[in-house]
Amino acid sequence: MRLMKHLAAALLLAASHAAAQFPAKAVTIVVPFPPGATTDTIARVIAQQAATTLGRPVVIDNKPGAEGMLAAQDVAKAAPDGYRIMLGTSGNLSVVPASRKNPPYDVATDFTPIADVGRYQFFLYANPELPAKTFREFIDYAKANPGKLSYGTGNNTGVINMAGFRTAHGLDMVHVPYKGEPPAIVDLLAGRVQVMVATGIGIPYAREGRLKMLVALLPARSPLAPDVPTLAETGQKDLEVILFAGLVGPAGVPAGVVERLNREFNAAMNNADVIAQIEKLGFTLTPARVDTFGAMLKDQLAVYRKAVRDAGLPIE
Repeated sequence: MRLMKHLAAALLLAASHAAAQFPAKAVTIVVPFPPGATTDTIARVIAQQAATTLGRPVVIDNKPGAEGMLAAQDVAKAAPDGYRIMLGTSGNLSVVPASRKNPPYDVATDFTPIADVGRYQFFLYANPELPAKTFREFIDYAKANPGKLSYGTGNNTGVINMAGFRTAHGLDMVHVPYKGEPPAIVDLLAGRVQVMVATGIGIPYAREGRLKMLVALLPARSPLAPDVPTLAETGQKDLEVILFAGLVGPAGVPAGVVERLNREFNAAMNNADVIAQIEKLGFTLTPARVDTFGAMLKDQLAVYRKAVRDAGLPIE
């Protein structure tokens, strides 16, 4: 028993020492999307600023695919030292575990919450050739032309929202999944798919007239697209889910390391230049305490489970 106590004390001391010395090398942020995606850009902007106060490089490792599971499983298996973390999203931290009978990971036990990063602005985009100028006209056209329209998705948020539209309005549409928003937007622009729920990545194309924006999946109109109505304004029910992004590490990251990462990333997100860059992406930064972020992760998993059921998505 005495030996065990000494061993526990030694391990605690070693962990405290490691936390005090953190970081001794570069920190890697795993991003579950390809380069050029909105989440990837957000990660790079924040990482560049955080590196200045951490005193070490913060590098990005893109691991797209499998609905964000590849990135999540990678980080869940990483050493719990704070050097390999993930910019997770509501897609792989809420939708994936909510839509599977046997999830590939347990958000509550396989990850350490580190920092709330922010909230996405999502919109329903359409190819200009689609004969619908409003969300209501889109619904009417899709109902009148079963099986003739295709929609692309570049993330789980797009999947769950389009499934919700299909279920709520009895739409028969062809789903074309992509590994991220950039390749999906390319096909939307080319007319190979007709509609898509996506982040602000499509706003520049809409401003050029190359895409149409039918509705904003937001509680209030976006300052980036003030002419686009919200779901509530079209008579639809507001979303209960939070479209979030946040930093998590593997389970067991020492508290001192978590506190340091939270402090430095929050400082980066409060930087005026960072805020200006991120706002242009249609994303709102929401730095918060670790416990607040952890509670939100837990609450949203329950909300997403209900949303998956209400949308009629199959539980895989």
